[in-house]
Amino acid sequence: MLLAGDIGGTKTLLGLFEAATPRPHPVTHRSFVTLDHDDLASIVTEFMRGVSLANGVIEGACFGVAGPVINDTATLTNVPWQVDARRLAERFEVRRVDLLNDLQSMAYGLTVLDGDELLVLQDGQAVRGGNIGLIAAGTGLGVAMLHEVDGRYVPVASEGGHADFAARTPRDVRLLQWMTARHGRAEVEGVVSGRGLLNIHAVTHDSPCAAVADLKSFDAPAEITAAGLERRCTGCVEALDLFVDAYGAEAGNLALRTVSTAGLFVGGGIAPKILPALVDGRFMRAFRSKAPFEPLLAAMPVKVILNAETGLLGAAVYAGRNLKV
Repeated sequence: MLLAGDIGGTKTLLGLFEAATPRPHPVTHRSFVTLDHDDLASIVTEFMRGVSLANGVIEGACFGVAGPVINDTATLTNVPWQVDARRLAERFEVRRVDLLNDLQSMAYGLTVLDGDELLVLQDGQAVRGGNIGLIAAGTGLGVAMLHEVDGRYVPVASEGGHADFAARTPRDVRLLQWMTARHGRAEVEGVVSGRGLLNIHAVTHDSPCAAVADLKSFDAPAEITAAGLERRCTGCVEALDLFVDAYGAEAGNLALRTVSTAGLFVGGGIAPKILPALVDGRFMRAFRSKAPFEPLLAAMPVKVILNAETGLLGAAVYAGRNLKV
C-alpha cells in the first residue's frame, strides 16, 4: 500500500493507493483544511485513524509540498510548517518517505493522465522527446518542467512562481506600481494566484465592490471570478481579464524558457473554475504574443488539467516507483 499527499496552502489531500504500473489504483482519500492543523504529522495521524489496511503495512509514502525541498526537508512557502521526511518515516514506521515540490508531484501525475482528464486550448503538434512545461495557479503559483530521459519524462522542480512579474501593458504597469508600493516587489505569484486576484481587484476598483461581500474572506477570489464571468461588476470583469492575460503571458514565458515543444500544461485549482475565460481566446493570445517566436509557440500543444487530484496521484506514482529502491 502507498500513502500519498498533496499539501497546499489551502487544503491538504491524503490518499492510500495500491501500487500499479504506470498508474496506482486509488483506495481512499480525504481532504483537510491545511491551517486547521499544526503540522503534517497531525493530519497523517487523523487520516490513518479513519482507514484500515488490508495487510497492515504502508510500503512507501510520498508528499508533494508547496515549497522547495532540500535534503529531504521543506519549509512551506505559504504555511508555517517544516516537513522532514526522515522524521515522518520514523514516526509512522514507513521504510521510505519522499518529499517533492508540489508542482514536481503534479508533473509525475501528469505523465499518467488520460485524454478525458485534459482540455485542449491549442492542438499544436507535439515533438517527440521535446520538453514539457507545467504551470498551476491556486493559492500560490507553481511551475515545473519535464525532460525526457531514456524514454521517460522526469519532472524538475522550480520556484519560478516567485520570480518577478513582467509588466507588458499600461494596466500591467499600474498593477506593478501598486504592488511595489505596498509589498516592495511584484512577484508573479502576487498576480497569478488567488492572492493575485485580490491584488488585481484592488487596482481595478476605485470604489467599494458590491459583488464581493468580504475581500478578507476565503471565498473572495472565487466571488471576484464569478462576478467577472457573469459580468455583474465592471471592475471584476477587468480584474478577471487582467488575470487571464497575465496567466497566459506567464505560461508563454515558461514555454519559451523550457522550449516546451511536447506541450504546455495548465494545472491548479483556478483554471477549471474559469474555463469560459480560458477558452475564449485571450489566454492563448497572451501566450503566443512574443515576437519573433509566435510560430514556435503556436506549434506547442496547450492543455488544461481537469483532474483536481493530479498532485496526489503524482505523489503515489513517485512512491510506487521507489518501492524497490
